[in-house]
Amino acid sequence: MRFHADRPLEIAEKGRRADIVTAADRAAEAVILACLRGAYPNASVLAEESGAMAGTSSERWIVDPLDGTTNYAHGYPLYCVSIAYERDGEVLAGVVYAPALDECYAAERGGGATCNGHSIAVSTVDRVADAMVCTGFHPSDYERNAAYFARASHHAQAVRRDGSAALDLAFTARGRFDGFWEWDLKPWDVAAGTLLVLEAGGSAGRIEGGATSVDAGSLLATNGRIHEELRGVLA
Repeated sequence: MRFHADRPLEIAEKGRRADIVTAADRAAEAVILACLRGAYPNASVLAEESGAMAGTSSERWIVDPLDGTTNYAHGYPLYCVSIAYERDGEVLAGVVYAPALDECYAAERGGGATCNGHSIAVSTVDRVADAMVCTGFHPSDYERNAAYFARASHHAQAVRRDGSAALDLAFTARGRFDGFWEWDLKPWDVAAGTLLVLEAGGSAGRIEGGATSVDAGSLLATNGRIHEELRGVLA
């Protein structure tokens, strides 16, 4: 990915305005899939660019080779690789790596969360008024989230929209953000990042309430202390 960052980019839209893919997305995914298929030949894979690849075991890898592609294409350093390992429908491990920041976030279910090998934990902010929260939305779907962005802005200390859900979740796990919400997410956007938040001591669920999953679509992830208050703000 760093190699591609210094070269002319091949950029194409994937079906709707501002939904782009670059040569780096495809190259990174090819390398990741070759490694995973070589080491876990029986596992299925769900990857953003290649789609679903069936396997013969209960294991599945969920891969986003470049989350924050638009950021990457503009030289904005908030982009990452996200890889999660799932067995019998449960995400057991996840990694989010931000090359431009040289930050590697990792989590194992029941084993905590780390950044570059050091333990991380969610923030201790206990009210939305003191919180910096983040969200995301596709430019074509701005209206979907506009009212909620405004509502959160009236309640929180700050609201950010950085363009990489997986990295937003990693930052929430580390305590840089106190909460994150977004609709219309895909499994590769949230599988690794949600586990990071949970293993760092935070909470995660659907924005509408109830348990979340990689296929839920909506996600509210917080430090736990502001979870219900923020969900109320978004309700």
